[in-house]
Amino acid sequence: MNWNRIRWGVIFCLLGVVLGAFGAHTLETLLSPDRLESFTTGVRYQFLHGLALLFLGLLSQQVQSNLLTWTARLLIGGTILFSGSIYLLSCRDILGLTNIGWLGPITPLGGTLLIVGWALLLVQTFRK
Repeated sequence: MNWNRIRWGVIFCLLGVVLGAFGAHTLETLLSPDRLESFTTGVRYQFLHGLALLFLGLLSQQVQSNLLTWTARLLIGGTILFSGSIYLLSCRDILGLTNIGWLGPITPLGGTLLIVGWALLLVQTFRK
């Protein structure tokens, strides 16, 4: 079992629940509907990839593979970039952040890392 993958998965899921509740109960009155929807998308992707990391941590008990290691790394990095940039962009007015438009391209970069991570996992399924 790979405890680092499981740990990252638990952290992502834990924070997903906290941020989801924060969005539903606090940000709902502070953000526009579009920004709240974006924030919720960040939470959803973070939570789903947290569950994927839990799965990868358990799978590592059966399969030792560099592809699984890289899958986990890409899912961790992609989630941080994707969800993290969405959180900051959604809450920029509340946080008093200006001139963070450069974060816009970070979101699709994070999404690309997530896609590549899932593609590596698919490749692993064809290996014995």
